[in-house]
Amino acid sequence: MGEGETRQTQHGYKNSGQSTAQDVAADRRERLRRMAMETIDLSKDPYFMQNHVGTFECRLCLTVHTNEGSYLAHTQGKKHQINLARRMQREKEIAAEGGAAVPVPKEIKKKTGGVKIGRPGYRVTKERDPKTGQKALLFEVEYPSIEKGFVPRYRFMSCYEQRIETPEPEYQYLLLAAEPYETICFKVPNMEIERKEIDEYWDSLKKKYTIQVFFKEREIKELPGLNREALRTNLAFHGGGGFIR
Repeated sequence: MGEGETRQTQHGYKNSGQSTAQDVAADRRERLRRMAMETIDLSKDPYFMQNHVGTFECRLCLTVHTNEGSYLAHTQGKKHQINLARRMQREKEIAAEGGAAVPVPKEIKKKTGGVKIGRPGYRVTKERDPKTGQKALLFEVEYPSIEKGFVPRYRFMSCYEQRIETPEPEYQYLLLAAEPYETICFKVPNMEIERKEIDEYWDSLKKKYTIQVFFKEREIKELPGLNREALRTNLAFHGGGGFIR
């Protein structure tokens, strides 16, 4: 038997017909995922949530998943099952002590891939702090048909993250999202933002979301003066050929 034939019949070799431990684990995860997709209704899972950027989160384990199949595979895994068992044990202990049960996260039925109802109405106002002169932008967005239990969310995005426009380094984007409305985006100056000064407010009665963003002033620093005449140096240059000797 030659060396090549020996290698091909070794355990785990590509054409050996035998599976490695990694292959077995991957097959098991795929079987669990398919079984979960056939038997589990995500609309009744209180720990399942789709966030404003379109990915899915597990509220129990605080993990993020790219699609529903990945989330379902996670629910069949060891980490999720352990956290479920711990939660159930905790509820039993509290019930035995006569206390109230641990509140389960509110069930939210997600319309994954559902039809959006369009863009919300909005107004943008330029402002300036009367004392410091600091520049700010005030965004007022109305969500009259927002889904019950939802609160609008925001995030800032670099010009290099988007694929709609040619990246312009002097600008960044502010994204505002709320189901079932389309996510809207505002193009704002790429100045450093006072993160601690961001003021947002959700009026649940008027269904109006307000966010105020303050920008830090750019610091203009003078360049140090340069000597007009070149200084002498004791440095020696070796090799190459870029200098005239």
